[in-house]
Amino acid sequence: MLRNVAVLVYDGVAPFELGVLCEAWGLDRSDDGVPRFDFAVCAPVPGPVATTAGFGLHVPYGLDRVAQADLVAVPAMPRDAPVPQPVLQVLRHSHARGARVLSVCTGAFVLGAAGLLDGRKCTTHWRYAAELADRFPHADVDPDVLYVETDSVITSAGSAAGLDACLYLLRKEFGAQIANTVARRMVVPPHRDGGQAQFVRTPMPQTSADTLAPLLVWLGEHLDEPLTVADVAARVHMSPRTFARRFRDETGTTPHQWWTHQRVMLAESLLEETELAIDTVARRAGFGNAATLRHHFVHARGTTPQAYRQSFGCGSALVG
Repeated sequence: MLRNVAVLVYDGVAPFELGVLCEAWGLDRSDDGVPRFDFAVCAPVPGPVATTAGFGLHVPYGLDRVAQADLVAVPAMPRDAPVPQPVLQVLRHSHARGARVLSVCTGAFVLGAAGLLDGRKCTTHWRYAAELADRFPHADVDPDVLYVETDSVITSAGSAAGLDACLYLLRKEFGAQIANTVARRMVVPPHRDGGQAQFVRTPMPQTSADTLAPLLVWLGEHLDEPLTVADVAARVHMSPRTFARRFRDETGTTPHQWWTHQRVMLAESLLEETELAIDTVARRAGFGNAATLRHHFVHARGTTPQAYRQSFGCGSALVG
């Protein structure tokens, strides 16, 4: 179980991305039922650390503290400065002993220097993806995703994607209810799928139609209905082709992918909060039957609905 979190910093750390990690893991939210984490910011040498914003930090912990962590996180760091050798060593050792390693934005360059991206799918901010691929040719760099996990190495894009990656990990470890609670406290969306595009590649087309946001709310309330793209396109007076293009422009994903992700999230909530039969959960979440639910749930979450309920259902206990 993930309980101990260490964040690695040295001169040149970006304070906003560091703040993302502090917000996700360093605050005590046990009053809302969220587990408490043993959290520490660590540096190669305890003491002052310079940031990119012109002010300094006092970091009280050294790298010996990292050796205890279940999660070792690296915020955005300088891309063109050498990484201290002790940092590279502790990252390699941490991953080798089974800890998860997570980077935000250009923190991926630190993981690359440690050899942790070799042979693994990874990402960083889209502005630096080509440079990451050039610097670390054995890494499988995907510039189009928000975050990705391969072999316990999690890399994420820009600042908001770092929060998404943290919420993903909270959801994976503690279930949808805990992740949603943390998201509400931070006033951010509870789940953006890692495969969602980092940014919209095409400009918004000129159209007299309003934003699709009200439609997304309506769709979220009708996930159990067997709607087709043609059905929904007709509701907003568009052709299916125009609707699909507009949907991707606004959400960064396809209608089918969006529906599937929303239905999986609804199924998670039903599995956690009710004792409904799996077939009933499948119908209420819009999958129709247990076999279809199982297929999509395993693909999205890496576990079966029954196993998920055993871990996170109302009969299981989370100690904060």
